[in-house]
Formats: sequence, C-alpha cells, structure tokens
Amino acid sequence: MTDRTGQYAVIFLSQRVDADEDGYAAAAAAMGVLAAAQPGYRGVDSARGADGFGITVSWWADAESARAWREHPEHAAIRARGRAEWYERHAVAAGVIERAYGWTRA
Repeated sequence: MTDRTGQYAVIFLSQRVDADEDGYAAAAAAMGVLAAAQPGYRGVDSARGADGFGITVSWWADAESARAWREHPEHAAIRARGRAEWYERHAVAAGVIERAYGWTRA
C-alpha cells in the first residue's frame, strides 16, 4: 500500500443510473488515461457496488494539481455528460491526508 500522507485526496461519491454502460466505461477509461498524464497525479482507487453506488479517490501532489484536473476542458465535458446521462447524484470531498497506514495479509 502506498503511503498517502501529505497527498491531496479528491473523493467522488456517485450513484449511477442504469443507462449507457458502454459509453460510461469508455469515458471512465479515457479519463483515467488523461488524469494519469496530468502534473501532480499520484493515483486512483475506485469501487462500485452492484447497486450502482461508487467511490473513487483520486490522489494528487497538492490542491493546485487537483484543481487543474478539475478545470481540464475534457474532464469538464465528461462531468457535464455524467450529470446529464450517467449519474442520479454525486458528491465530492477533498483535502490533505494527515495520516495513512495499511495492512496486508502475509
């Protein structure tokens, strides 16, 4: 597990609607590639349940890097499409991680 202490986390909570799975998957893959190419990108962790509820945490070097990603024109266009087609609701929380730790079974 990567030590995320000091990194800036953007936590995206979303509820998907049951529509356009292929379009959503393609957009998510494209945004993953684009985000990874941005300065300050440190990674992403994501999970979605069978009920469509998802949690995605994108990791950044600092708030400025995360803000630049939010303002990226292609990302902004996909966010708008998400609101129009793919999500029932979503919420975002962001901040610096003060402590991080993990455990892995031997």
